[in-house]
Amino acid sequence: MSAAEVRPANPSDAAEIARIQRLTWRAAYAGLLGGEAIDELDKADLEGTWAETIEYPGSRVYLATEGSFTVGYCVAGPAPQDEAVAADGSAPEDAPGLIASLVVEPRWGRRGHAGRLLATAAADLRANGLSRGITWVAQSDHATLGFYRRAGWSPDGTVRTLDTGRGTLREVRLTGTLELELTH
Repeated sequence: MSAAEVRPANPSDAAEIARIQRLTWRAAYAGLLGGEAIDELDKADLEGTWAETIEYPGSRVYLATEGSFTVGYCVAGPAPQDEAVAADGSAPEDAPGLIASLVVEPRWGRRGHAGRLLATAAADLRANGLSRGITWVAQSDHATLGFYRRAGWSPDGTVRTLDTGRGTLREVRLTGTLELELTH
């Protein structure tokens, strides 16, 4: 395996992140979201959206690379209040970090890239005074749920239902410590 690394994204990476999103969502999420929702990605200005996301205050976008290839990305930052409320609707006791997106291109899967992305994002969130992370995962996405469970994260009882335009998608919120260590 070539050298694998994680680095902060910059606006010039937006096109590559958009390419990975389109390809990965088409391969992994078409069954969950429906073909029409996936086709909308081709019409969307993903490159412009990613350039804005990379420069958005408080958020960090990380890229996983292997050799000269960009193979995945992660978006993290402080969780917005509406994402962080407890399952009963009360304010959380702490301010968690949000892993808003963590995607590895399928052909680069099972090589440790997702773990490196999560560990890097967690370290940065910890450096900003946060100790707990949250993320939302489709209830039927067993691969992603398994990844987070192996990292020590678990469902906290909070669910949400999203309208995909074709139907609904049920997501569960996972939470866990940001004290993650990479093992080699």
